[in-house]
Amino acid sequence: MDSQALSTANDLIAGSVGGAAQVLVGHPLDTVKTRAQIAPKGMFKGPMDILGQTLKKEGFFALYKGMASPLLGIAGVNSLLFASYAASKRLVSPFGQLSLSETALAGSMAGAANAILASPVEMFKVRMQGQYGNPEDKKLRIVAREMWREWGFRKGVMRGYWVTVAREIPAYAGFYTAYEFSKRSFAKQYGNDVPVWAVLASGSTGGIAYWLSSYPLDVIKSRVQLRPTPPSGTPVQYIAQECRMIWAEAGFKGFFKGLSPSLIRSIPAAASTFAAFELTREELTKLTGV
Repeated sequence: MDSQALSTANDLIAGSVGGAAQVLVGHPLDTVKTRAQIAPKGMFKGPMDILGQTLKKEGFFALYKGMASPLLGIAGVNSLLFASYAASKRLVSPFGQLSLSETALAGSMAGAANAILASPVEMFKVRMQGQYGNPEDKKLRIVAREMWREWGFRKGVMRGYWVTVAREIPAYAGFYTAYEFSKRSFAKQYGNDVPVWAVLASGSTGGIAYWLSSYPLDVIKSRVQLRPTPPSGTPVQYIAQECRMIWAEAGFKGFFKGLSPSLIRSIPAAASTFAAFELTREELTKLTGV
C-alpha cells in the first residue's frame, strides 16, 4: 500500500474512533436538542423540562433513544468526513498549511461530501428521538423498513438530503476554521507539544462554531425528516415553506429552539471527538510512518 493510501486509511480509522466517542458522550443532549426542535407546541417548557419529563416518563436510557443509527453509521460518517477534509485540503492547496479562509473552503467541501452518509443517519435518529415512550413506539428496524417500503430510497431513506447539505457546508466551514484557529493559537505557545487539554479546548471551540454557523438549518432539517410525508417541490421551495411555518409558529426564536443544549453538548462531544481522533491518528502515524 502506497503512503497516500495508507494515510487515507489512517484517517478513516481515526475518524471512526472519534465518531464513536462523539456519539457516546453527546447523544443524551442531542436527544434534548432534537426534541426541542420537533416537539408539538406546548409539549415542553424548555430544555430542562424536556430533560426532566424524559427521565421521569421514559427513564434514563430514553436519552439514548435513536443512538443505534449514529453509532452504526458514525464510523462511516466521520471516516468520510475526516478523509474528505484531508483530500479537500490537498485540493485547495498542496503547499502545506492552509490559511483560515482556505481551511473554511476545505471544510465546506468536506461537509458537502459528508452529507451523503449524514443524511440517512440523521433521518433515522430524528425519527427515533421523536417518539415519546408510547406503546406504539417503533424500533429502528421497523422505522427503517417502513420508510423504505412506503417512500423508497430518495424520499424515505434520504429524506432531508438537500437540507443536510445546506447545513453541513457552513457547519464544517465554521467547525474547521474555529478548530484550526484555536489549535494554532495554542501551537504558538506550546510549539509541537500541544497538550491534550488544548486539543480538547480546540475541539470544543470547533463544536460551538459548528452550531452557531448552521443551527437554523438544523431545525429545518429535523422538521423535514420527521414529517409523516416527504416534502414537495424543489429543495429551495420546501426549505422556504418550512421557514414560513417556523416563523408563523414561534417567530425568530423558533429557528433556535434547542440551541442551548446543542452548545453545551458540543463542548464534551467535540472535545472527545478530536481528542480520540488526534490520539488515534498519532498512534497510527507511529505505527505506519505516515
